[in-house]
Amino acid sequence: MTKPVHGGNLAWAATIAGCPTSAIIDFSASINPLGPPNSALQAIQSNINQLRAYPDPSYQELKKAISLTHPPLTPEWVLPGNGAAELLTWAALELSKLETTYLLVPAFSDYWRALKTFAANVVECPLEIGEWKLEQLAIKSDISKGLLLNNPHNPTGMLMELESIVPFLEKFGLVVVDEAFMDFLPPPQLESLIPLVTKFDNLVILRSLTKFYSLPGLRIGYVISHPERLRKWEKWRDPWSVNSLAIAAAQAVLEDKVFQEQTWNWLSKACPQLFQGLAELPGLQPYSGAANFLLVKSEKSVDQLQIKLLKEYQILIRDCLSFAELGDRYFRVAVRTQEENQKLIDALAKIL
Repeated sequence: MTKPVHGGNLAWAATIAGCPTSAIIDFSASINPLGPPNSALQAIQSNINQLRAYPDPSYQELKKAISLTHPPLTPEWVLPGNGAAELLTWAALELSKLETTYLLVPAFSDYWRALKTFAANVVECPLEIGEWKLEQLAIKSDISKGLLLNNPHNPTGMLMELESIVPFLEKFGLVVVDEAFMDFLPPPQLESLIPLVTKFDNLVILRSLTKFYSLPGLRIGYVISHPERLRKWEKWRDPWSVNSLAIAAAQAVLEDKVFQEQTWNWLSKACPQLFQGLAELPGLQPYSGAANFLLVKSEKSVDQLQIKLLKEYQILIRDCLSFAELGDRYFRVAVRTQEENQKLIDALAKIL
């Protein structure tokens, strides 16, 4: 079986570990370990009969539910999708029509997939690991160019302040910001650009509902941008891209304030615990981040470390080979429960 590019490939991990997929502790996919919330499961069960009919192709109720979480937006500023990945494809199509697209690297491999699909002219802008100073990047902005970035950044976890992005909104023809992990920040810490979307018609914001609410199998995300752009995207894509059960679950979790608070409380304790435990191990250097994962530099081969963790402890970490700038000396780990985090720390201590 070919080694996976993305995290979360439990079939491959179980083959290496020689165990059932259910026995793998998955630190490779940055999914909330507290979910899926009961609100989502109950909504799915209650709407099973909806499978007999096509979903509303305009998704009006879901658009309304999403817009209510981002006041004062109205539903026409929202477009749900089959995960943020589908919506990234249409953002890449628009970027490909510009003279140049600047991409902050290291970057999520799916950005390359989408941009290469439409033969976009991409210029890489390397980030200093451990630093997050966009204004120092060699970016020559004008309206014939586009910018694609994510905040918090994947794989480093670094958070960019709102004020550092605003100047680029005033200079680029199109700015696409992937905020897939922004939900993991409690409201006082948010640096989302959503409040600016009605001011800048060149701004596109991608959001995921699968990571925070632990629903990757349902494939549900959304984009926020100018209504004229979203109407164009609706004409481009296949009809009924969001299924009925995903719609029901999404509407339920958006109102689940209890689960949101539980997640923020869990992460505020579990992330420092994991960071400290990794920092105390020889040969490892974790980088602090704002999301639910940590990037770690290793003095030893991560490929060998990954295999040993699987074979000896049934633990899966995410190598960074898909990030060309990082290679075999970095790995990424999701923050899981404190008990699971300790299992990873203990296993690494024995191996190292």
